[in-house]
Amino acid sequence: MPTPPDPAVLYPDVAACGSLAAALRTEADGCLGAVPVTSSGSAPLLHATVASTLQHREPLQISAWSYERRWSILGTEPFQSMALVDGRTDDLAEIARAARAWHDGAPLNDIRRAAPFVHLTGRFEVPDTDPARLTESEWQRMCQEASELEYAWQETYQALIEAAYAEPALRALYPFTSHWALRFSATTRPHLTVVGPCLAANSDGTYGVGRGFISEDLGRFTTPHEAVALAVRHLPSDLGPIALGG
Repeated sequence: MPTPPDPAVLYPDVAACGSLAAALRTEADGCLGAVPVTSSGSAPLLHATVASTLQHREPLQISAWSYERRWSILGTEPFQSMALVDGRTDDLAEIARAARAWHDGAPLNDIRRAAPFVHLTGRFEVPDTDPARLTESEWQRMCQEASELEYAWQETYQALIEAAYAEPALRALYPFTSHWALRFSATTRPHLTVVGPCLAANSDGTYGVGRGFISEDLGRFTTPHEAVALAVRHLPSDLGPIALGG
């Protein structure tokens, strides 16, 4: 991989301001006002953060790309450190508008309206960290992600996620993926407690069910509903309500 160009060459306007934080204020045309914007001590031209007035939001992370002139944002919640918003743009003024909305505690949809480049991950905010709501939020994120994929087997994977979500016994569990295999936990992040089988959507349109990670020792099926039904039959019988994993 080639060495990235000097940030001062790729971002001469940012370098002229001395930091990404200062450049944001310049491009914001006053919209950031007294909002605290902090640059990275080790890479001030490349990274900055903007705190939020809401305790259930981590500071918005703003990062400059290394090989082309573009910026990315990442806004997470503090309990699981999972993304609520992300996005990328070559317009620093748009970054400033998104940062202001994040700081002010604007609803996620309003942040998107303020800065259309912002991508909502599908998760919603759960200020009280209720485990059932965190689980619902994660399912919503997973269903959205499946619909947005551009892989060749996107329809197969989406069908598996939707079939699993339609089954109450699985919908009550916290979902997560590893290498596009669907797994379940009796606790939320940050500390997962894996339960039940692993479900996989295969590139040939079939669905595998296994006791281990991406194995098919329990069977391979032509429909997601058959795979989901078998997974339900292999769930532990003593599962209680979903609990916090922390």
